[in-house]
Amino acid sequence: MHELSVTRLIDAPPAKVWDAMVNRTNEWWCPAPWRAEMDFGSRQPGGYSMAVMYGPDGEVNRHPGYLLAWDEGRRFAMTDAIQEGLQPAGPFMLGIWEIEPEGTGTRYTARARHWTPESMAHHREMGFAEGWGICADQLKALCEAG
Repeated sequence: MHELSVTRLIDAPPAKVWDAMVNRTNEWWCPAPWRAEMDFGSRQPGGYSMAVMYGPDGEVNRHPGYLLAWDEGRRFAMTDAIQEGLQPAGPFMLGIWEIEPEGTGTRYTARARHWTPESMAHHREMGFAEGWGICADQLKALCEAG
């Protein structure tokens, strides 16, 4: 498996972390000052998803895909290999975001699985660890705030 991942222990209960993960994406999904609007569609496997990222200089990046898994309160997974209308796309990754109770808090893990070692290396070189790490830190801060 060609996987990159980040993980954080968040000092908040899983229900609070899950709520922030799926309902407050505009506050953590992209490294600030970027922001995102996330549409998980029906929140069912096989449903269409859309992430739209907005940059500080007016940039707009649309990332359509499909939900592969939606385990309420635990995990969701998406891919960009399929777009609306069941159209194949040049796949970049399969993303998995999951949480599990750990001690008095919650273990958050985000994974990016790639079809080839070259695609994984490209994602690493694009700054995966820094970018996804910032997002994980933003989610942690959001969940741990009062």
